[in-house]
Amino acid sequence: MIGVIVTGHGNFATGLTSSVKLIAGSPENYVPVDFTQDKSTDDLERELREAIDLLKASCSGILIFTDLVGGSPFKVSAELSVELKDSVPIAVLSGTNLGMLVEGNMSRSFMEDLNDLADSLVETGKTQVIHYEFAAPAHEEPEDGDGI
Repeated sequence: MIGVIVTGHGNFATGLTSSVKLIAGSPENYVPVDFTQDKSTDDLERELREAIDLLKASCSGILIFTDLVGGSPFKVSAELSVELKDSVPIAVLSGTNLGMLVEGNMSRSFMEDLNDLADSLVETGKTQVIHYEFAAPAHEEPEDGDGI
């Protein structure tokens, strides 16, 4: 199974995790890591390392979901993925939404290729973003004629 770490600014990780639990039950091999205002990037790195260490023994790879590309959770995750590449495969995704996370959590038990799963989830994330606009149904008047 592929392990999951979710991280982001504020309570992004635990907030999304509460939604995942509501929708799909309590996930295994899954660690949320919040980056709250009282934490430094050193604290974040330490917590992410602890999460990776916890998962790497029982997982074939680790997928890290982050909130914003270029933000501290993304940067630290990306740096760790390079530094630790010889001990465990790590893929880092950014721009995480709930649809990606729910699908990833459900798919990771049967998808074995970390990069294929990551690519699939990027596509899922893209399809989950829409702009809904209400359009009233067009009312067409029947044409006058012989009714046939």
